[in-house]
Amino acid sequence: MKIRVKLDEVLKAKGMTQKELSELTKIRPASISDLSNNVRTAINRDHLCAVAEALKITDIRDLVDFE
Repeated sequence: MKIRVKLDEVLKAKGMTQKELSELTKIRPASISDLSNNVRTAINRDHLCAVAEALKITDIRDLVDFE
């Protein structure tokens, strides 16, 4: 099973930049970029929670696809 983070799509839909999300979550910009571009081989659960909270996402399926 693969996990695909839909962060790029969600940020576009919310009109937010990766930099703005980084500032809101206190997650390094490089980590936000990696999540957005799906280049991570391991995903930090705390990062996903912080991103979901900052973007007001209540259903993780809005942020993550399981393929």
